[in-house]
Amino acid sequence: MNGNSEGQPPAFCLVLHGHLPWVLHHGRWPHGEDWLFEAAAETWLPMLSVLDRCTDEGIRPAVTLGLTPILLEQLSSPRFVQGFRSYLTEQRERATDDGAAFRVERAPELALLADAAAIRYADMADTFERLGGDLVAAFRRHAGSQRIEVLSSNATHAYHPLLLQESSARAQLRCGLATSERHFGFRPQGVWLPECAYRPPGSWWPPAIHGLPRDVRGTGTLLADEGIRYFFVDTHLVRGAKAVAIVSAGDTATPVDAAQVEWDVLRAWRSELEPHRLVEAGRLLPVQVLARCPEVSEQVWSGKVGYPGDGRFLEFHKRHGLRGLRYWRVTSPDAELGDKLLYDPVAARDAVQNQAMHFVELVKGRLKMHRSRTGRPGTVCAPFDAELFGHWWHEGPEFLLEVFRRIHREPDLVAATAGERFASAPSDKGVTLPEGSWGAGGDHRVWLNDELRFYWEVAYRAEDRFVGLWHRAEWQHEGRARQLLTEAGRQLLLLQASDWPFVISTGGAVDYGMRRIFEHAGLFDDLCNGVEDLVRFGPTHPIDPVVEAALQRSRLLDPVFPDLAPEWWS
Repeated sequence: MNGNSEGQPPAFCLVLHGHLPWVLHHGRWPHGEDWLFEAAAETWLPMLSVLDRCTDEGIRPAVTLGLTPILLEQLSSPRFVQGFRSYLTEQRERATDDGAAFRVERAPELALLADAAAIRYADMADTFERLGGDLVAAFRRHAGSQRIEVLSSNATHAYHPLLLQESSARAQLRCGLATSERHFGFRPQGVWLPECAYRPPGSWWPPAIHGLPRDVRGTGTLLADEGIRYFFVDTHLVRGAKAVAIVSAGDTATPVDAAQVEWDVLRAWRSELEPHRLVEAGRLLPVQVLARCPEVSEQVWSGKVGYPGDGRFLEFHKRHGLRGLRYWRVTSPDAELGDKLLYDPVAARDAVQNQAMHFVELVKGRLKMHRSRTGRPGTVCAPFDAELFGHWWHEGPEFLLEVFRRIHREPDLVAATAGERFASAPSDKGVTLPEGSWGAGGDHRVWLNDELRFYWEVAYRAEDRFVGLWHRAEWQHEGRARQLLTEAGRQLLLLQASDWPFVISTGGAVDYGMRRIFEHAGLFDDLCNGVEDLVRFGPTHPIDPVVEAALQRSRLLDPVFPDLAPEWWS
């Protein structure tokens, strides 16, 4: 057994990834600010309630919580605070009106559900006011009490393996880390890579515009250079890893050949229940990775066997009216919307109890199997999009609370944050990882396909232009050049969000994704034109009115990352 893990108990590591793209000032309904308000009402306030209830019961949930920098910027925005208050009021009034209408229609069961919804939204409004309208501060308090561990990410959730310039990758990371530190008062040691997407070092062919390969650094090296010490990958990356070295105390690396994994079974090479040290370009990095445990995770996210598909749970897709509330249950996965039965909260609570018990037993069983095979305690890592809990799966927060309660009572299982687990049971094996993501197919196809070729052409031209101006303009010494280049950099970051190709590829909001791509690209080009004028004609050249309008519009629409600095692209 690895001496570093000897004596450690088996652990469960819940990792939640909270993210929404920048939507403030960019649409309301059906695509835009309502996305953010729904997430706050259905995921973030309920999640804080779960953490508060755990605190009251003396339970330490030990959640590893990723809050992307762009999400933090939104949750702390005065526009969000004002808009969310109005949203909660509207939802409460909608539920109250529904209740009155249902009574006129002699539908008492529906009326009771509407009454419950009205109370729920009123309680949310009271909670929001009690928190002073500051959700980030509430999470910061839980982090300060070590009930949660916070992760950072790329500034705008840019898809790392497909960024063209290394300077873009570094700027995304640096801006993201600085933003997390500004909101939490410390710099996280771990990150959630957008879409869990990783690229190893080597020769890389850009998928658009550039016809020649280029040598690129691995994602892990870029992370290590910025002080990051761990991240997460999907299962197939660890299962497809190549053994490189045994790592001993003091970071002593003893090379091994790839065949060692076949006979050295007690070291648990390529097991998703073990952390692995990352090796890139022959260098052992101070970076560890942990992979998703599929047998456990699929109980939540799988469309076939996942808990959210239980017929007793609230149906996500059926609403009362165009923008109405949900009063029906899943009934069965094959039921048409018109055949959905009314929601029964008591039956849903019973389902949560049973499924939480099943989930914890599954975690214990998977860890017991790992110990019997390897003699090691093991760590079950279960990473999910945070919005699954509450937004997509109404009962999700209550499920998590019950899981925390049950683990708290388990004598041979602990809940641990990722950072704690990496510190107490660090990896004793160094590996190289293949390329991939947690998207469909395990590769880049969701974000790179024929339908999206245009997006990478737009994004790469923007990267090329920005890098060229970064080198040519006198932004280090001339105020207007710095001002315009910084604002162009802000638009470039927003253009690079992985959300725009995602909503186009999945068909979730094609029109909105297209609109956002070209809005940011257009503002970026206008701002770059202003920098170009200063390069060509000198610092006293009058600013173009179109450039001035673009500068004002950019500041009005996208007031994010106030400390953004062109130096981050170095």
